[in-house]
Amino acid sequence: MDAAEHAAPGVRELLAAAVTALESAGVPDEAVGRLRQPRRFSLSRARTIEPVGRAWRLGVLLLSRDGSLAATGTVTRAIEPPMGTANKSPEAEERREDRRAAVRGGFAEGEVVNFGAEPIDLDALGPGEGGAGPLVMLDGRVMVRWSASGLAPLEAYLAERTALLIEG
Repeated sequence: MDAAEHAAPGVRELLAAAVTALESAGVPDEAVGRLRQPRRFSLSRARTIEPVGRAWRLGVLLLSRDGSLAATGTVTRAIEPPMGTANKSPEAEERREDRRAAVRGGFAEGEVVNFGAEPIDLDALGPGEGGAGPLVMLDGRVMVRWSASGLAPLEAYLAERTALLIEG
């Protein structure tokens, strides 16, 4: 058995413990959606974010109640931005369109919506820099790459992030 086969069950136990702690504390989760581009010959030219589940956002990780994990993608809020905004930069318009797409998807006004999340295959954990999304194996330990140069042991990362949500 290699390090990945040893790590995945331990990772699943850590994730289950985090779910239990978050549920026990009554920490609310957030919506998770999938961006849907309009069909090519559709009358509607607007994209939509459709609901696909719920999860707790733990920094670079999204943790679902079933213990599945995803790499955090983009976060927006379902609001209808006012028309005629002064900032016309492409980035600002993109963010406004994300908010509108969440509203079109049926999310409640003001709800936080995570989309573009990439599922993490825990069975793909292996030694070296590869890993599974922000998770990597390093010296037999599962680490979280939380920034370009930042690595933290998964256990410590989960403990810190769940404590922040519970205490927050």
